[in-house]
Amino acid sequence: MKTSRRGALALGLGGAAAAATRPAQARPQRRSFLVSTWDFGAAANAAAFARWKATANLLDALEAGAQVPEADPANHSVGFGGYPDRDGHVTLDAIIMDDRGNLGAVGALEDILHPISVARRVMEKTPHTMLVGAGARQFALSQGFAPIKLLTPEAEAAWRDWLETAEYKPIANSENQRGSALDHDTIGMLACGPDGALAGACTTSGMAFKLRGRIGDSPQAGCGLFVERGVGAATATGVGEEVTRIAGTARVVASMRAGMSPADACREAVRHIARLRDDAVKDAQVGFLAIDTHGEVGGYALQPGFTFAVTDPAGRTEIRAAESLKGPRGTQ
Repeated sequence: MKTSRRGALALGLGGAAAAATRPAQARPQRRSFLVSTWDFGAAANAAAFARWKATANLLDALEAGAQVPEADPANHSVGFGGYPDRDGHVTLDAIIMDDRGNLGAVGALEDILHPISVARRVMEKTPHTMLVGAGARQFALSQGFAPIKLLTPEAEAAWRDWLETAEYKPIANSENQRGSALDHDTIGMLACGPDGALAGACTTSGMAFKLRGRIGDSPQAGCGLFVERGVGAATATGVGEEVTRIAGTARVVASMRAGMSPADACREAVRHIARLRDDAVKDAQVGFLAIDTHGEVGGYALQPGFTFAVTDPAGRTEIRAAESLKGPRGTQ
């Protein structure tokens, strides 16, 4: 039987729609409540879960969770104790977002302990979505945040050691090496409520010894974090410039909207970066983490070693290792 071109197109669209629907129906539902990047996400998830039990508010929970690594001087990739830029200044980036389009972010913020809380004030107290630099600091002070010296003696010593060579090369998965002088990343957190409501947060001190004024993907909606009602949420980790080049988390969520599982959507974004950048990312780490409205979680990375913490609705947390493009089950 012959099929017209229009009929073939209709069949193709119908088949694509069916393919987009069937996996979502067939996938086992392992409902998760919270997910965050890296091993140290477990402590953040615990604080977030406790706040959720007290307030039943996703933004409250994520803010409380993100504050944990922000205040940890042993974590050199987020907040207090974070490694400075090459001029010796610790600058912080953060974003918080829900699935109703509410969004606040800060970039290159100095002297404030909890940039995630300032980001939330930007969302709730201003008509803007992002404040940066001196303006972000001025706003934080006007909101009652007390200034604090963020550069710890340990971080300053690492910076002075680096000045002797002044060479920068990101180390993949340094977030789990806790103490490497080139810790360079972030914590991204995602939450899915019992009703399918979504929210996310991301906070970081950025690349160690970065150029002054550098802002990575973390505080940019659609890059370090993206949340869409009725679809899902995604966050990113690794070398921020590579995430920003493809608007990574917006791409992951778009793939989920088209019917991909969270894991498949993360895999597609990583493979796109690998095709686009080729040898430029041969030693770099980039990872994506996503959750959908059913609480299904997935992650994928360029290099082996990316881990994430998953907390279920009962508060139980486990650390999972993401599959990777260059790992045992990858294609390269």
